Amino acid sequence: MSSQVNEVLLRSLTPSVLGILVRRGADFAAAEDAVQDALVEAVRVWPADPPRDPKGWLVTVAWRRFLDATRADAARRRREDRLDEEPAPGSAPAVDDTLLLYFLCAHPSLTPSSAVALTLRAVGGLTTRQIAQAYLVPEATMAQRISRAKRTVAGVRLDQPGDVATVLRVLYLVFNEGYSGDVDLAAEAIRLTRQLAAAIDHPEVAGLLALMLLHHARRATRTAPDGSLVPLAEQDHGRWDTESIVEGVEILQAALARDRLGEFQAQAAIAALHADAPTAEETDWVQIVEWYDELARLTDSPVVRLNRAVAVGEAHGPRAGLAALAALDDSLPRHAAVAAYLHERDGDLATAARLYAEAAQKAPNLAERDHLTRQAARLNARRCR
Repeated sequence: MSSQVNEVLLRSLTPSVLGILVRRGADFAAAEDAVQDALVEAVRVWPADPPRDPKGWLVTVAWRRFLDATRADAARRRREDRLDEEPAPGSAPAVDDTLLLYFLCAHPSLTPSSAVALTLRAVGGLTTRQIAQAYLVPEATMAQRISRAKRTVAGVRLDQPGDVATVLRVLYLVFNEGYSGDVDLAAEAIRLTRQLAAAIDHPEVAGLLALMLLHHARRATRTAPDGSLVPLAEQDHGRWDTESIVEGVEILQAALARDRLGEFQAQAAIAALHADAPTAEETDWVQIVEWYDELARLTDSPVVRLNRAVAVGEAHGPRAGLAALAALDDSLPRHAAVAAYLHERDGDLATAARLYAEAAQKAPNLAERDHLTRQAARLNARRCR
């Protein structure tokens, strides 16, 4: 069994094993520590001696580690008699606890932002750095937030599921990381959102599912064969997944008809307008600006206003876009990249090249850095002709 196969298998089994320990009475923080210990042991042992039942092996080892830690902790000895007997090695129940864990992590004792961060780290498998980038905060700040969340739920019985809004936020961030990050979690986020949509009748759940499907429909065209990024305007619309687009639009239309607009429905409406355009030149940018106005009203997010500035530049010209951009803090991530694009469209190649180079230095990943560096080089070459 190769180390790569181990990594994929371990990632897929982690939520289920964690859920089994929680159901057996382990508090979440201790269960997570025990599962992490079991994963480390699996990486050490499995290459030479792979188990016949990986899930059962992980449950057994994690449960033993949990019991050992509990018995060693005097503050938890009072709960020792309530622990179930150690499960015997063997097949574990084929139950998918992942969505349940998302709700349990959104515990009422946590703030929504802390609940999201804890779930992304413990269940979603994201690193602290990836979560910090999603929240636009320093990695050290996010590490402290996650540590505080763990301390808050330590010793708390996770029998009070959190609200749907927090779970949707987590699923959205997991999808985004899978869609654009180092770990492919997009399909898993879609799967869980489908489960949630089947379980509850909620227009924002439907809106999030539609948004995921519409974005995922463009997945194959977002990168070139050499791994470089392909901007939306240059993507081949003919290669987009029409089946996912049709499904996403139908789900969105049904949600919008209920007249309970939320941010995920608004984002899905923007994605649907992009998907509906036969070519980039035929995109209905005026209507996209109107949806961004709705989205800004719902979220008051500076990132939304940054994206709106691009749409304004497309709908009403680059100078209108630059005017919208001027109202925003230039320290926002990707602010320099947006400014570079709008200045290029306005014909100011020198400023655009400088801003592309500046944006490349601040890029959150290598693919984006390479793309922005090439944009700067392209404009500098044009200026030298």
